[in-house]
Amino acid sequence: MHVMAGLMIDGEGRVLLAERPQGKHLAGFWEFPGGKLEAGELPLEALARELREELGIELQSAQPLIRVPWTYDDRRLVLDAWRVDAWLGAPQSLEGQALQWCYPAAIDPESMTPADRPILQALRLPATYAVSPADVAFDQRDVWLKRIREVFSRGVRLLLLRLPLWPVESVRELARDLLPAAQAHDVQLVLDGDIEGARMLGVGVQLSSEQGALLSERPLPWRQLVGVSCHAASQLAKATQIQADFATWSMGTESVAESLDASGAWTNFQSLAEEASLPVYADGDTVAMSMDRAKSSGAQGIVTTEAW
Repeated sequence: MHVMAGLMIDGEGRVLLAERPQGKHLAGFWEFPGGKLEAGELPLEALARELREELGIELQSAQPLIRVPWTYDDRRLVLDAWRVDAWLGAPQSLEGQALQWCYPAAIDPESMTPADRPILQALRLPATYAVSPADVAFDQRDVWLKRIREVFSRGVRLLLLRLPLWPVESVRELARDLLPAAQAHDVQLVLDGDIEGARMLGVGVQLSSEQGALLSERPLPWRQLVGVSCHAASQLAKATQIQADFATWSMGTESVAESLDASGAWTNFQSLAEEASLPVYADGDTVAMSMDRAKSSGAQGIVTTEAW
């Protein structure tokens, strides 16, 4: 089943949600408006028709955001989400569903249908996932505290503190010292593999594929990001199973290691991203890493150390 979803963004940056009505599957949960693609329709045609029938508006402009394969019991669907930036008319409930405009950051993912949660995260996550350089020595702490605060002011909104030369407690202390500046600039901090530290500090965590394999459920509350580093399709599936918010895909190991052809690596990435049920960042320096190429291949964006 191919289902279209429209993320209607108003001038204040709010997105429109519709409540699943009583008597339907997942009644009471919220979702993005849309409906099934009919035979012979193109995706954009179907989205325009569904928004007209459901909300009484005329679609003017929309761009693809993410495609989410999902399975409910024995029903498999692909939820094809598009960001809608322009329309004519005022949305109104034509099918009896409750509607609400919400700022994406304020939406509780648990209030959304399971298949809509990855779409919400794709809307909220930035295109650039910044990572601290791995060779930063512990005796450079004060220098890097200042430098990281500076990159917040330059627009970094998602930062992984990957500092393998530092003691775990020292990384936690750095994150604690960065929190006021991070909150002031709306930056989400992520610790590398330190679930307990993330839980204590109220920040996110980036799990290794090995850590992800050992988990049976999401390790942090929904307000704290969970990412998983992946090198195989089975690991992407596991990331979905534990309800991670996003995954990173290593472009330079395992499945693409035998190929030095960047086009082939991106083709492989696109195939994996289309089958993944969560946003995926491209991570690696062995192929041509560009934001345009990543986006056109279905990536949420790229992992980069270039912020420094």
